[in-house]
Amino acid sequence: MGNYGEFEEVKENAPEQAGSGEMQEGVSRARMPRRGEFIGIILQRLGGNRMEVKTTDGKSRNCRVPGKYKRSLWLRPRDIVLVTPWQDDDGKGDVIYKYNSSAIIQLRKKGLIDNLKVEF
Repeated sequence: MGNYGEFEEVKENAPEQAGSGEMQEGVSRARMPRRGEFIGIILQRLGGNRMEVKTTDGKSRNCRVPGKYKRSLWLRPRDIVLVTPWQDDDGKGDVIYKYNSSAIIQLRKKGLIDNLKVEF
């Protein structure tokens, strides 16, 4: 055979190669609460589009799902959600976002949902 120059031998299971045999974790961004929004956990479904949600400020609110989110949000007890309280009644609010499992991990790392305890 002929001389083709200097080449390095590439091994299939080399540890310096990225992604060889191990999964890489993707970076996920969790939606942070803005001014006037609270993170909450659904305690109980009350029927219709209403539910009881315990928020991070320590209050239990009677929340509903607004019309534009009705079809896109499938909510169950123990789901972590983002709540916007009503301006005229602080005991009520709107559920505007549901966190997925990777976002919940990010919120726990930042310490935003440490004070939510579930009494089931």
